[in-house]
Amino acid sequence: MTKLKWIVTVMSVVVLSACLSAGQEVRGIEPQAAPAVIAKAGETTGPRLQARDQRYRIWAGDSFDISFDLSPEFNQTAITVQPDGFVTLRGVGDLKVSGQTVPELTNTLRHAYEKILHDPLISVVLKDFEKPYFIANGEIGHPGKYDLRGQVTLTEAIAVAGGFTDKAKHSQVLLFRRVDDQWMEAKLLNVKKMQKSGNLSEDPFLHPGDMLFVPKNTFSKIEHFIPTANVGSYVPIP
Repeated sequence: MTKLKWIVTVMSVVVLSACLSAGQEVRGIEPQAAPAVIAKAGETTGPRLQARDQRYRIWAGDSFDISFDLSPEFNQTAITVQPDGFVTLRGVGDLKVSGQTVPELTNTLRHAYEKILHDPLISVVLKDFEKPYFIANGEIGHPGKYDLRGQVTLTEAIAVAGGFTDKAKHSQVLLFRRVDDQWMEAKLLNVKKMQKSGNLSEDPFLHPGDMLFVPKNTFSKIEHFIPTANVGSYVPIP
C-alpha cells in the first residue's frame, strides 16, 4: 500500500469516527467496507463512481406502504424497516428489504407473494425516508451533517459548512463517495487551484451521502512545537 493510500485510509477512519462520535447516522457506509480507492481529479482507479441519477435505497427506519390491485386484503401501511433490515409482511412473514430501491423492492415483493397469489400486481410508496444529505468534516467552520437540496457543488458545500479554517489545506480536499456495497472512492481535489484560476469546471456536484474532508496544512501540524524564539523562521517579520 502506497503512503498516499495509507493516508486516505486513515482519513476515512477519522471521518467515520468523527461522524459516529457526533451521533450522526451515516447510512450506506458500513464499518467493514473495503479500503477507499484514491484518485486525483480526472483519473479513475478501481470501481467507477455511481451515476448521478442513482435511485434511493431503503434502510433501517424507513417506512413504506404496499397495495395490491387485485388482493386488497394484503394491503399494509407504514411498514417500518427494522434495525436488522427486515420487515414483517402479511401472508409471507419476514423479508429482508434494506439496501433495495423501490423497483427492486417491488420485484422482491412480487416474487415473495407469487407463492400464495397468482401474478400479483403490487405498488410500493415510500412514506418516511432519509432525506438527501452530505457530511463535511475536518478544517471547516462548522463540521456536521447537512441537507442536500438541489444541485450543490463541492465548493458550495464547503461554503455552506462555514468555509475553510486558517489551518485548512485547500489543495488536498478529499471527497468520499460510495461506489457500491463493498467499495468507496476517495477523490483528491485541489480546491485552492480551482479558486485561484477561477476555473470551476472540475468542481464536482455532490451525491446524497457524500462526505468531504479537509485536512490540516503542514504548518498547522507543527505549529504547536515551534519555539517562540524561532517564529521568525516561519513568519517573515517586517
